[in-house]
Amino acid sequence: MSTSPNLTFNDGRTIPQLGYGVWQVDDATAEDVVGRAFKAGYRHIDTAKIYGNEAGVGRAIEASGLNPDELFITTKLWNADQGYESTLKAFEGSMQRLGLETLDLYLIHWLQPKQGKYVDTWKALVELQKRGRVRSIGVSNFTVEALQEIIDETGVVPAINQVETHPYLNQAELRAFEAEKGILHESWSPLGSGKGLLEDPVLADIAEKRGATPAQVVLAWHLALGLVVIPKSVTESRIIENWGALDVSLTEEDIEAINGLDKGEAGRIGANPATADFA
Repeated sequence: MSTSPNLTFNDGRTIPQLGYGVWQVDDATAEDVVGRAFKAGYRHIDTAKIYGNEAGVGRAIEASGLNPDELFITTKLWNADQGYESTLKAFEGSMQRLGLETLDLYLIHWLQPKQGKYVDTWKALVELQKRGRVRSIGVSNFTVEALQEIIDETGVVPAINQVETHPYLNQAELRAFEAEKGILHESWSPLGSGKGLLEDPVLADIAEKRGATPAQVVLAWHLALGLVVIPKSVTESRIIENWGALDVSLTEEDIEAINGLDKGEAGRIGANPATADFA
C-alpha cells in the first residue's frame, strides 16, 4: 500500500499531502466512508462544523482502532462563530463531536470580509494553539490581502490556506505569495467538479500516456506542485482510485500542459472569497 508524503508546516509539524474530504457527506454516512478511506490508506481527514458530520468522523476514528498519533484531523470554524470568544466556544463544540482532546489543524472556514471579524478570530486560533488544544492553525478561502493583514496584526503566519484549486483555477498568484510567506497551499474541489474538467482532452491524452485515469492525473498534478489535496468521494472504488494518484508520475511537459488549462476567474466553481458573505 502506498503512503502519502508529508509536507512540513512553518511551525515544524507535518501534514499528509493527500487527504480525504467529507464535504456533502451526511453524518450517518461519514462513519462508513471515512472507515473505507482509512482502509484504503488515508490518514488525513478534512471536515468542518458546517458539514454536519464531525460526530460521524469521530465515530470512524474511534471504530478504526488506529492510534490517534497516526491520524491527522482538520476541522473548520463556521462563519456564524467568528469573533474571539465565540471561536473559543465553537472549537470546544467541534472537539466534543470529534471525540478528541487535541486537534491537528483548525481553520477559519471563510474570510467573510463584510463581517470584519477575521482578525479577532485569528487571535483566538493563536490562543488555542498556545493552550495546546490545536497543534497547527490556518485559514481557508483567504486572499493575499487578508493573509497579510492577519500576519501584520498578530505576527503569526498561518500554516496553510485551503482554497478552491484545480487546473481550471490554478491560483498561481496566490500560491506565489504563500510560498514567500512559508504558507502551504491546500486544494479544495481539486477535481473541478461541475466544470467538465475530467473530460478535458489534454487530461485524457496524459492519462492514456501514463496508464492512469484523468482524476488520478489531476491529483498527481496537485501533488507534483507541492499542494495538499483533499479529494472527496463516497464511492469506494473512487476512494481507492484517488489514492492511486500517489503512484502516477508526471513529466515536466505534462505539468506545463495542465498548467496551461487555467481559466482564471472563469474557471471558478465556488464563491469568490473576496466577496463571499455566508450566514
